[in-house]
Amino acid sequence: MAQVKFPSAQSKQNRSAAFIRDSRGATAVEFALVAAPFIALLIAILQTFLVFFAQEMLESVVQQSSRQILTGQTQSAQATQAAFHQTVCNQVTVLFTCSQIFVDVRVASSWSSADTSALVPTYDSQGNVNNMQFNPGNAGDIVVVRVMYLWPVFLGPLGFNLSNQPNNTRLILATAAFQNEPSS
Repeated sequence: MAQVKFPSAQSKQNRSAAFIRDSRGATAVEFALVAAPFIALLIAILQTFLVFFAQEMLESVVQQSSRQILTGQTQSAQATQAAFHQTVCNQVTVLFTCSQIFVDVRVASSWSSADTSALVPTYDSQGNVNNMQFNPGNAGDIVVVRVMYLWPVFLGPLGFNLSNQPNNTRLILATAAFQNEPSS
């Protein structure tokens, strides 16, 4: 029968000391500790970039679309809210879903009464938005065009969240305020 040798106390101390001095896995452990916050930061930066990029793109679309009201093209064509909404949708890119775009066009009696604040969509019992208006005005009228979009955001790690609306969405708003050109 083979005899089993048990390690001595001295050899146990030597192995423990060697294990403590060994630094071969230290880099992997350090990376594991730093990787989670680093990835969380990357996700937060990416999400913030997408929201701001979408905001700027929506601003550009509103400036281009509003020009048709400013110059009287919308009024002379007797365009409806649906037609102007389609004009806006035709200019957006793959970033936006047309059904999530809300257009509100109102005439203001003066520059001081022009409301450019965010207009949160309200819904009727069928799920249709019911508080958007469309009044492109006449020549010389002060007009405020607001286009809103519910941008979906995903919850970031470590509690980073850009949503400001229910269902993890962020309401982004682009506004143009101008005085219609006089008729020629």
